[in-house]
Amino acid sequence: MSTDDLSTRIATDDPAVGLRAVGALHRLAEQVEAANVARARSQGWSWEQIGDALGVTRQSVHAKHGKGH
Repeated sequence: MSTDDLSTRIATDDPAVGLRAVGALHRLAEQVEAANVARARSQGWSWEQIGDALGVTRQSVHAKHGKGH
């Protein structure tokens, strides 16, 4: 689903369509976050730096993206 499709679906009066678009946005955000956390770690960023950039604690970002995840 493209961002234009998402924009159109979010603006719909049909809650089923709008909620599916919200789900797609959540999945996309998770993918973008995971890729950028991995990139930051490969470039030597600390968990604290990543947490600060995301507006969360280092503990929460490590629990979500640390080894084994």
